[in-house]
Amino acid sequence: MAAQGRGSGAVVLAAAAALVLCVLLHEAQVAESAVFTVGDGGGWSFSSNSWTNGKRFKAGDVLVFKYDSSSHNVVAVNAAGYKGCSAPRGAKVYSSGNDRVTLARGTNYFICSIPGHCQSGMKIAVNAA
Repeated sequence: MAAQGRGSGAVVLAAAAALVLCVLLHEAQVAESAVFTVGDGGGWSFSSNSWTNGKRFKAGDVLVFKYDSSSHNVVAVNAAGYKGCSAPRGAKVYSSGNDRVTLARGTNYFICSIPGHCQSGMKIAVNAA
């Protein structure tokens, strides 16, 4: 019986080590996520549409939209909503003036749905690898 007890202890130890490794890998992945302020110092504005140029994004990165909430908003849209500057029914609307959005893999589209704003350049498409 003593030998069986030692063997089961090794199994428990190996399982615990595997669990710790999984937690560490998950924490490392979370720690690798970057936070980007849309528009940098200028914030979410009419000149934001070129802000993504030269930047590399990945799924899990966070975009921070800073803007005057009495004048603008942020709406997560699909490709058609981005091209047509329209928010489809059920689109997620952010309006705090300091919104944090986690990027999904693929292209993420955002517009300001205040009339005329998207058409004037207040929209971005962010491709997250």
